[in-house]
Amino acid sequence: MSKEVRNKDLVIIGGGPAGLTAAIYATRAKLDMILLEDQIVGGQVRNSYTIENYPGFKEVSGSELADKMQEQAEALGAEIDEFDMIEKVDFSVDPKIIETTNYIYKTKAVIIATGATPRKLPIPNEERFSGKGVHYCAVCDGAMYENKIIGVVGGGNSALEEALFLSKFASKVVMIRRYDYFRGEKSTLDEVMKNPKIEILFNEDLVDVRGENFVEKALIRNVKNNTEKEIPMDAVFGYIGTEPKTVQFKDYINLTPNGYIITDELMNTNIKGVYAAGDVREKQHRQITTAVADGTIAALEAEKYIVESKRK
Repeated sequence: MSKEVRNKDLVIIGGGPAGLTAAIYATRAKLDMILLEDQIVGGQVRNSYTIENYPGFKEVSGSELADKMQEQAEALGAEIDEFDMIEKVDFSVDPKIIETTNYIYKTKAVIIATGATPRKLPIPNEERFSGKGVHYCAVCDGAMYENKIIGVVGGGNSALEEALFLSKFASKVVMIRRYDYFRGEKSTLDEVMKNPKIEILFNEDLVDVRGENFVEKALIRNVKNNTEKEIPMDAVFGYIGTEPKTVQFKDYINLTPNGYIITDELMNTNIKGVYAAGDVREKQHRQITTAVADGTIAALEAEKYIVESKRK
């Protein structure tokens, strides 16, 4: 059975802060647009327990902020389609083609805002214990470990923030940090250092996890003297960076060796009419505010491109 072909001015791929912001601007510009999201709208921000650095909110949960962004976009008339998987794209033609499970979209412009996913822990038993003690989302899975010992691997803001969140459930949180310093904000680090339920193991690296059906122990190695030891552990949560979701675009879009999309400051990719915004883009800082800024610029540039193309 052939798929319905839908013609659009703009297709936004990805429903995180960058994509939702782009949708708000595109809708206000009266563009015929749709936002495609293969999961629940909100992106990684939805997994944040508390956000304290987004202007206008002294404190807000990630899910609440995501909901407000989505509600604003939809109230303006944005069309959002969740859980429709993209099967393939063709950016070599005009209009560009995006084929999903249900439709074929032909569009003048595209904004890629697919974001990134947590990088998996590089340990032998990662796959075996995935969901059985190895996790990457504290908000999603932390409550499973009430009064248990939880490990957190990483050294940035995410690791620090999630350690604080997990301390609400755990009897003890053990931060495993391969260096003798953290890269997170000092205010968050101060909270972690003062928390009596959090223990920090500096200069230690997670080598593997062990157990029968679920994680029971963690094997760690001291990076200075190379000695190894096992410690009791019911779960480990990894926060060692992210990997961009760009596999579907690699045949058309220029990427860095790490897979991030290369753009200029106006969010232009190497393909005219295709823009990238948010965490999927190569840049120095990845924050909610920078994603929102990217989405704004991408939508404004896409609008200009679409208007000019209609004049031809």
